[in-house]
Amino acid sequence: MVATAFRHPVGIIQLHGSLSDAGSASRCGHSSFRFISKNFAVDVALLRKGYCSYRQGQQHVVRALSSQAQTTCPSSSSSHVESALILIRHGESMWNEKNLFTGCVDVPLTKRGVDEAIEAGKRISNIPVDMIYTSSLIRAQMTAMLTMTQHHCKKVPIIMHNENRQAKAWSQIYSEDTEKQSIPVITAWQLNERMYGELQGLNKLETAERYGKEQVHEWRRSYNSPPPNGESLEMCSHRAVAYFKDHIQPQLQSGRHVMVAAHGNSLRSIIMYLERLTSLEVVNLELPTGLPLLYIYKEGKFMRRGSPVGPTEAGVYAYTEQIIVHGTCQASSHKPG
Repeated sequence: MVATAFRHPVGIIQLHGSLSDAGSASRCGHSSFRFISKNFAVDVALLRKGYCSYRQGQQHVVRALSSQAQTTCPSSSSSHVESALILIRHGESMWNEKNLFTGCVDVPLTKRGVDEAIEAGKRISNIPVDMIYTSSLIRAQMTAMLTMTQHHCKKVPIIMHNENRQAKAWSQIYSEDTEKQSIPVITAWQLNERMYGELQGLNKLETAERYGKEQVHEWRRSYNSPPPNGESLEMCSHRAVAYFKDHIQPQLQSGRHVMVAAHGNSLRSIIMYLERLTSLEVVNLELPTGLPLLYIYKEGKFMRRGSPVGPTEAGVYAYTEQIIVHGTCQASSHKPG
């Protein structure tokens, strides 16, 4: 009955009690929640569930309230048949703010972009993350790092430097305990924003006045029309999806939970693959800056779980019971220095 409630949310769930310090990594002690619907309310004792989350639907929302305890997370294993995939477009960049074509120019976040990344971190703070993939551009990397500062597991994201043998040797971690409290961050140019060619650095409104609104709209929103000396969405899709299939999807298949921090067009390309969208459907797909999306990977299929309703809920997605059990954290009295 409880498991059914997690999979098919029909009201509001409020958690009460505290997590236990004792027990294995898959046990969070005794808690209770109050299940509230239009017609009734009932308290149910939860054992080995920890916390739950919500799914935004047309009729119902389930929200989870967070515990104030610091948490540490268990590691994944290949026995888990379900994996979480978080996709997040970087926060607002300094050229987003100026309404300039950015493309592959390496521009940092604005103050608003920093805030968006931190807010995104609060929204996914209870979803397990084992690996992070970002583009080679600083705005995506900043977003990934800032997002993880809010994660309840308190693990440290560390960029892997495998450019050459010396870079790999010099960035080696020699403490097993420290390594267990780290999350590898893999950077890949294949996840970069599509290259806008001769439009990079130009003001979007001025470019529309110069070339005509219809022409600029075609460059920006068509699937296979590149701007001068730039990439089309189709070209961007070829590299981004190929990288996803070769490097990210195998991690999900092995049971690892993955976050990808990238860009509007590289993420649209990946979503096109995940949801089997047509070229006509993907060109109308809009991804706001700093808003995470969750997918569940199970038995070779990707199931979209949507976006959070608000930042105040600790568990913001109605992912399945198996992900909930894996994501359960055991309380820790350790306070990071």
